[in-house]
Amino acid sequence: MTPLPLTTDVVIAGGGPTGLALGCVLAAEGVPFVLVDRQAEGANTSRAAVIHARTLEVLETLQVTDRLLAEGHIVPRFILRDRDRALTTIRFDHLPTRHPYTLMIPQYRTEAILLDRLRALGGDVQRPLALRTVRQDAGGVRVTVAGDGGAMREIRARYLVGADGMHSVVREHAGIGFTGDAYAQSFVLADVRMDWGLADDEVMLFLSPDGLVVVAPLPGGAHRIVATLDEAPEHPGLADVQALLDTRGPTTPPARVREILWSSRFRVHHRLADHYRAGRILLAGDAAHVHSPAGGQGMNIGIQDGVALGRLLTTALRVGDDAVLDDYERTRRPVAEGVVAFTDRMTRVATLRTRRQRALRNAAIRTIGRLPMIRTRLATRIAGLTHG
Repeated sequence: MTPLPLTTDVVIAGGGPTGLALGCVLAAEGVPFVLVDRQAEGANTSRAAVIHARTLEVLETLQVTDRLLAEGHIVPRFILRDRDRALTTIRFDHLPTRHPYTLMIPQYRTEAILLDRLRALGGDVQRPLALRTVRQDAGGVRVTVAGDGGAMREIRARYLVGADGMHSVVREHAGIGFTGDAYAQSFVLADVRMDWGLADDEVMLFLSPDGLVVVAPLPGGAHRIVATLDEAPEHPGLADVQALLDTRGPTTPPARVREILWSSRFRVHHRLADHYRAGRILLAGDAAHVHSPAGGQGMNIGIQDGVALGRLLTTALRVGDDAVLDDYERTRRPVAEGVVAFTDRMTRVATLRTRRQRALRNAAIRTIGRLPMIRTRLATRIAGLTHG
């Protein structure tokens, strides 16, 4: 770890995709910054796995899109199914974008590619360093960080950005509310190797009477499984994932799980920060908004937050006018508000409780899904092109 400076223009807390994207913008513009993260390098697991068209467009400005495409798995459509019966298809291949598809790539690879670009631009992540205290005044922010050994170091900065996740220390110190709630059901998340007889260029959402299960192809022949349960096991095993596919997935041909690469249980919140800025403290990514994984939106709007905020911070520092930063909340918070509402509707529809409700839902999807305008609007929304 390189020595920390005593002063800098921007301190970024959080070395995930949002913080890395922000760091890349600042490094490319020559803005001094310090990016700290409490996790050791390589501690991340798969988590998010979807990059949509708008995010790929935004990342072109950081010169990382081509590498993501080289490593990722292109998926041009999502299909909603009731076991062996297709209900409707959401196609991305006709959308007005340079990237008319969804890209499947594990989050740890996205982070590694962004980190490589950050280092090529002369930046880096300081780890493991945890943010301990924040003191703001008219001229800037003083933050204290601590390493593994407990040694404390104070840094003075013009601005502090919290990109440190749902349990953001920065948001807490800023006194910004995080309004919302949690879903009653829990989610299973697993990356597996399995015998899969259906197409590998589609994300499939099985809306069975027993609940939702999503099957998405990953690079290298693996698959991502996401499913809802009233109470998921803490560490889902091969038998747990196989049971989900047996009761909710395809029957002809059936899926057979051979290996669990990684699995987790998690509960999903839908929350939005009351404000994105408190003086010289700003929020981005999961520190500002969390929501259902429906549609794979979270990492995407977090990366877009980081790039947008990086440009505004650069401008504010160059012209010496904090008012420039007012545009950040004005432009980015409505995007997150829309995504939180959209994914909440999708989740509630996908997790209806009774068999009758689910049967009516599936019939409605088949009917509405015959309308090209509806399918195009849904594809545009998922791809992030409504706020491009």
